[in-house]
Amino acid sequence: MTDALKRLSDEGVAIWLDDLSRKRITSGNLAELIDQSHVVGVTTNPAIFQKAISGGEGYEQQLTDLATRKVTVEEALRMITTADVRDAADILRPVYDRTDGQDGRVSIEVDPRLAHNTPATIAEAKQLAWLVDRPNTLIKIPATKAGLPAITEVIGKGISVNVTLIFSLERYREVMDAYLAGLEKAKAAGLDLSLIHSVASFFVSRVDSEIDKRLDAVGTDEAKALKGKAALANARLAYEAYEEVFSSDRWTALERVGANKQRPLWASTGVKDPAYKDTLYVDDLVAPNTVNTMPEATLEAAADHGRITGDTVRGTYEQARAELDAVAKLGISYDDVVQLLEDEGVEKFAASWNDLLKSTEAELERLAPTEA
Repeated sequence: MTDALKRLSDEGVAIWLDDLSRKRITSGNLAELIDQSHVVGVTTNPAIFQKAISGGEGYEQQLTDLATRKVTVEEALRMITTADVRDAADILRPVYDRTDGQDGRVSIEVDPRLAHNTPATIAEAKQLAWLVDRPNTLIKIPATKAGLPAITEVIGKGISVNVTLIFSLERYREVMDAYLAGLEKAKAAGLDLSLIHSVASFFVSRVDSEIDKRLDAVGTDEAKALKGKAALANARLAYEAYEEVFSSDRWTALERVGANKQRPLWASTGVKDPAYKDTLYVDDLVAPNTVNTMPEATLEAAADHGRITGDTVRGTYEQARAELDAVAKLGISYDDVVQLLEDEGVEKFAASWNDLLKSTEAELERLAPTEA
C-alpha cells in the first residue's frame, strides 16, 4: 500500500499531511499515518481549522471551559488551535529528534487578516511561537510584500518559519532573500543557526486552475494543448531558482556556520480538475530536499497508485520555460495570474478565519453558563 510513499521519501521528498483536527490527534490517526504512511510533518491553515472546529468533535469541553471564563472569541480560537498544534507537535517529536529538526514539524498560521501589516505579523508570529512552545513548530507567514520584512525579522529572532502563499518566481526569490537576511540577523545576534529551519510553500494546483480557465477562453487547439502544464512548469522553475540561491557565495558563508537550507514545499497539491490524474502534483514534482504537503485524499491516492520514477524536476527547466513562454504568447499575463492568486489566497484565508470566529462565538454563547 505505501511502497510508492516510501519511494517518494527515499527520493528526498518529505511527506507532510495538509490537515489537522482534534479527532485526528485523539483517535491515533495521526500517529498511524506517521507509522505507516511515511508522514513526517503537518501543515494547517485557517480553512483547515474552520473545517475541524466547526464540524468536528472533541472541542466541546474546551469551548465550555472558555465560555465559563468569558474569554474573547479571538483568545478562545487561539487557545483551541494552539492546543491542537502543540499536541500534534508532541506526536511528531520523535521524527523531529530523528531528523535533527528538519522534519517532525507542525505549521500554524498568523492571523491572515494581518497579511498586509508587517509589525502586527511579527508580533503575532512571536506570540504564536510562545503559545505553542514547541521547538518543532513552524510559524506560517504569507509571502505578501508586507510579509517579506516580517520573515526576515522573525527568522532573525530564531523562530522557524513556513512562508506560505507563494505563486510567482519573482516573489519566491524575494522570499529566499528574506530568509537569508534573517539568518544574517540571527548570526549577528549570536544565535545558533543550526536550530533555525524554514520551508517556502510554493502553491501548485491553483496556478493550473486559473491559467487553464484563461486557455479555455482562448479556445484554440494550441491553447488546449497547454492545459495542465503551467503549474508544473512554474514549480520546476522555482526549484531551479532554489538550486541557484542555495549554491551562492552568500549561502555558503551561512552554511559554514550551521545554517539550514530553506526547502521548497509543494502546497495545494490536490488536483482541482478531475480530468487530471489525482497524483499529478506528487509524481511530477519529485526532487531532493523538497516537501510535499498533501490533503488526505491525495496522500491515499499516492499510496495506492502513485508512480514514483525518480527525479522529475531537474533537467526539465528549458521545457518549463518554453511552456510558460507559450502561455504568454497567447496573451495570458503571468504577472496578472500570480498577483490575482496571491490576492485571492489572502482573501480566502481571511474569509475562513472570519467564518471560524463567527461559528466559535456562537458556540461560546451557546455553552456559556446562565447567570444565577
